[in-house]
Amino acid sequence: MEETKSKQKILIADDSEMNRSILTDMLGEEFDIIEAADGLEAIEQIEKYDDKISLVLLDIVMPNLDGFGVLAKMNEKNWIQDIPVIIISSENASSFVERGYELGATDYIQRPFDTLVVRRRSLNTIMLYGKQKALKGLVEEQIYKREKEQSLMIDILSHAVEFRNGESGKHVVNIRTITDIMLNTLAGMTDQYYLSPSEIDVITLASSLHDIGKIAIDEKILNKPGRFTDEEFAIMKKHSAFGADMLAQLPNVKTEPLVQKAYEIARWHHERWDGRGYPDGLKGDEIPISAQIVALADVYDALTSERCYKKAFSHEQAVSMIINGECGAFNPLLLEVLNKVADTLKERVHMMADAQQEHSFDKFSQEIMSTKELSASRRTLDLLDRERQKYQFITAFSKEFLFEIHVNPVAIRFFDESVHRLGVKQYIPNPLEDDELRKCMSDKALKDIANLVSKATKDDPIVNYETDVVMEGSAHRCKIKIMKQYSLEEDYVYSGAVGKMEDITADYRQRAELERAATHDPLTGLLNKAHSAKLMEYYLKNHKKTNYALAFVDLDNFKKINDTYGHQKGDQVILTVTETMRKNVPAGGLCARVGGDEFVAFWKDNGKLKQCAKDLFDAINGSFTEGIGSISMGVAQTSVVGRDFATLYKKADIAAYSVKNNGKAQFCIYNDSLKDFQMPE
Repeated sequence: MEETKSKQKILIADDSEMNRSILTDMLGEEFDIIEAADGLEAIEQIEKYDDKISLVLLDIVMPNLDGFGVLAKMNEKNWIQDIPVIIISSENASSFVERGYELGATDYIQRPFDTLVVRRRSLNTIMLYGKQKALKGLVEEQIYKREKEQSLMIDILSHAVEFRNGESGKHVVNIRTITDIMLNTLAGMTDQYYLSPSEIDVITLASSLHDIGKIAIDEKILNKPGRFTDEEFAIMKKHSAFGADMLAQLPNVKTEPLVQKAYEIARWHHERWDGRGYPDGLKGDEIPISAQIVALADVYDALTSERCYKKAFSHEQAVSMIINGECGAFNPLLLEVLNKVADTLKERVHMMADAQQEHSFDKFSQEIMSTKELSASRRTLDLLDRERQKYQFITAFSKEFLFEIHVNPVAIRFFDESVHRLGVKQYIPNPLEDDELRKCMSDKALKDIANLVSKATKDDPIVNYETDVVMEGSAHRCKIKIMKQYSLEEDYVYSGAVGKMEDITADYRQRAELERAATHDPLTGLLNKAHSAKLMEYYLKNHKKTNYALAFVDLDNFKKINDTYGHQKGDQVILTVTETMRKNVPAGGLCARVGGDEFVAFWKDNGKLKQCAKDLFDAINGSFTEGIGSISMGVAQTSVVGRDFATLYKKADIAAYSVKNNGKAQFCIYNDSLKDFQMPE
């Protein structure tokens, strides 16, 4: 049995039942139509169906919440990103249309509707959004792919550097991990070294090149199984200067922060706090903090790793030896950091060591090293270019707040702009328990995000979430997008995440009333003469199977009311007529103020015209208090006078004036007896 393909859904939001009916007739065969009679109902339908709605056809002038309000809400909820909106209106003022576009509308269709135009623009818009969604998915996939490629290149570089030293290559990966953990912890403890998130990234990446100078050391010395002689050790110590010289020859060493940090680390990662290191004998904070951190990381990893000349010390022994000064003098503050992160280092570094895919990377490293045309400087440049491209690419798609999620220890690190607006620290350990962060976001939101990230997979690593975020003292609606990252080990170990927080709050209310004034009477809020005429003319022309009735309502003696009781009283009488007409015009009809004391009502004629006209007349005439006010009303119907709007309007006006000639305060339905009636000049 052939499976029936479900139709795409279109939401038609218009307070006019006739409009909705016309559009349903045009689109109902190809689409599943959902209807909403006002803005609030439209919001309810979008909340109900969410992204199952392929398109919204949105009227602007609606009760309860107008179309601009719906667009603002769609921006606030970020629905506008996934659900296209076409404005349907008879208004074509440039300011009106421009506002719709500013609020995110994709297209604009002016009434009266043409079937071909409505169908084609609806299909084109749905197809366009479909392609945009596909492109968005492709971009996100490319970002994720680029992240994996960068990690791969770093691993390859680390193995290539260590290959000539007869080591596995995991030393450089460990150095990066230890450097990242210690830098973030240091930044959370003190602002002495002004470690911004971007600088931490640069130092962590640059640490991969700390031993790049070993490429220039004779392999016989590098791979000697025993202790070095004094002459051999003197040669070995030159690797730091060799590495720095190699990096100094790069053309962008003075302008590229990554190369500058790599230079600092390569040259000075064997300096010591007491001045007894090499090659320059720097002392204390003369040593850049980048080199200080990598020096400690290098010693820790050397102690806990097996070498051809020694067995590995345990984690506990290594930490104790460093803190007790057995491996040279280090910055006392960094020793505090080491003590604080000791448990994390033990878990993180050794977990990565167990999962390392050594064999495949060793083979790849050998192939790279055998390619003579590719110099060490070129490999470095390639790596730097790839990293720079990655960050430029991500930044281009992250116009708001960027952040990272760390695994061990669990922490969030925000970038500069986020810190200023959110009022939080850059590095936040244990974010679910941080008071400052919980002031910005609810506990529920933080837990929801953590839960979503934990459920994300390598095949579906993207997490989307919306919540209110307090920024600079006020609540903003924000969309949060997070990409979960994995290392390249065999089991794809979760290694952290990157994300952005985008402020999607939109407030366009101030201009809403200006646009409304183009189609509505300022005193009553009813449709004005020009706009109502366009609507009625359209219905008559395009809904030919439906009979309509038009009532012309004229306030009797309105000038006398103004002259006797004042204009304030006159306005009250106008508003009384307005509210009564709104409540008593038959369902689906419209009413308008077409002159100072003149009104029009228009509705579907269901065959009970006389009763409908009487009910409307009695309701309006009965609404006046203190005996002030009455109306004369004339009614014309298409089944008698035809479907030409000007004729229908004129015949209703004739019927109203015939009443005025006969004493006022009555209503009359146009008939053949009035065809010779002469209107006053």
